[in-house]
Amino acid sequence: MWTYNKVLEYPIKIKNRNPQLAKFIISQYGGPDGELAASLRYLSQRFGMPDQKAKAILNDIGTEELAHLEMVGTIVHQLTDGASPEELKQAGLGAYYTDHGWGVYPQAAAGYPFTAAVLAVKGDPIADLQEDLAAEQKARATYEKLIDLCADDPDVIDPLKFLREREVVHFQRFGEALRGVQDKIATPKFYMNSMNNMNCMNNTFNNISNECNNDNNCSNN
Repeated sequence: MWTYNKVLEYPIKIKNRNPQLAKFIISQYGGPDGELAASLRYLSQRFGMPDQKAKAILNDIGTEELAHLEMVGTIVHQLTDGASPEELKQAGLGAYYTDHGWGVYPQAAAGYPFTAAVLAVKGDPIADLQEDLAAEQKARATYEKLIDLCADDPDVIDPLKFLREREVVHFQRFGEALRGVQDKIATPKFYMNSMNNMNCMNNTFNNISNECNNDNNCSNN
C-alpha cells in the first residue's frame, strides 16, 4: 500500500543539542495530540467511512502523519544526541534516561506514556471527522507553543513551522471530507421497480379481473 522513500519529508539538521527542548517536543511524538495518535486514529477510522473519497483522505493523511512521526523523532534525537546523563538530568530527563537511555520513546511532555485511550474511533463518520478537525487544530496549537519555546533556535523552528502548516492543510482536507459525507448522507434514496416487475404485476391484476368476470357470468347463468 505504501512506498517508503528513505528521506525525511522535510530536512532536519539541528546543530546545537538542547535536551530541554527535546523534553517538550517529544509530546508531539507520543502525546495525546501527537503524530502517533493522529496516524493510528485516521488509519483506523477510514474503515468506517461511507465513500471512497473520505477513505482516501483518511488514508493519505494517516500515512503522512507517520512521516511526521519520523520527523519529530528525528528532532528529539538530534537535540539529545551526544548529551551526557548529567545533561539529561539537568534538563529534567533523568527519569526518562533511567527507563529509555537515549532512545526516542512515545510519551507526552509531562512524562505520561502513549496510550490508545486517546484514539477516537466511533464508527460514525460525522463524529469521527468532527474529532479529526478538532485533533488537527489541537496539533496546530501545540506546534505554535513549541515554536514559541524554540524562538532562539532556527534549526528547530524551521521543521516545526513546516509541521504546523501541514496541520492546517489537514484541517482543510478533513473539512472537505466532512462536507462530502454530509452530502452523501443527506441524499434521498429512491427505490424503483423494473419494467419487468411492473408488467408482471399488471398481468397478475388482469388475470384476477378476468377470473372475477367469468365467475360472475357463471353465477348469472
